[in-house]
Amino acid sequence: MSLTENHPRRRGRPPKRDADDHETRDVLLRAGVVALTEKGFSATGIDEVLKSVGVPKGSFYHFFASKEAFGAELIALYADYFIRKLDQFLLDDSLTPLQRIDAFCQDAERGMARFGFRRGCLVGNLGQEMNALPNAFRAQLTDVLIDWQARTERCLEAAKSAGEIPKSTDCAGVAAFFWIGWEGAVLRAKLERRAEPLHIFAHHFRAMVTI
Repeated sequence: MSLTENHPRRRGRPPKRDADDHETRDVLLRAGVVALTEKGFSATGIDEVLKSVGVPKGSFYHFFASKEAFGAELIALYADYFIRKLDQFLLDDSLTPLQRIDAFCQDAERGMARFGFRRGCLVGNLGQEMNALPNAFRAQLTDVLIDWQARTERCLEAAKSAGEIPKSTDCAGVAAFFWIGWEGAVLRAKLERRAEPLHIFAHHFRAMVTI
């Protein structure tokens, strides 16, 4: 019999070790996201992440081949989380398209305030330190931002159809402008530990797009 032969899994609850491994891995990923939203990749040490959740170092390398592999998974995890958050607002048919963007901005402000403006955007944080990061992160982070822009562009197209913004609006360009500006506002809000940069950007974006 081959050692690689697959056997049907028995019905019922999975073995406790599998469940424990899955839980430990999730704990490490959650701790990593917190660290990267607060400090970035370069300033975050693996030992620091492990200590924060009480996981031994050997367990880390059981799940992740390296810090780079860990970082790549954190980017993917954060991207999936943020897509769900964006869709929650940008696909909300109970609001007009521009109100959906307003609601997203307001929710993001509440999220930053909840943590005393210590946490920013993981993607924005890593983008700021790109020269010190593995080059593979560049394409991964760019793809995430392009995806966010595409979702925002569709919302702006809906705003155009609803007559909220001019028919001549370049929705792709405006969506790119939104994310370039919003990431800067989030960085400034984190730096100053206050919401004013978010308010300024959201207000002037709204004024610009409706001209």
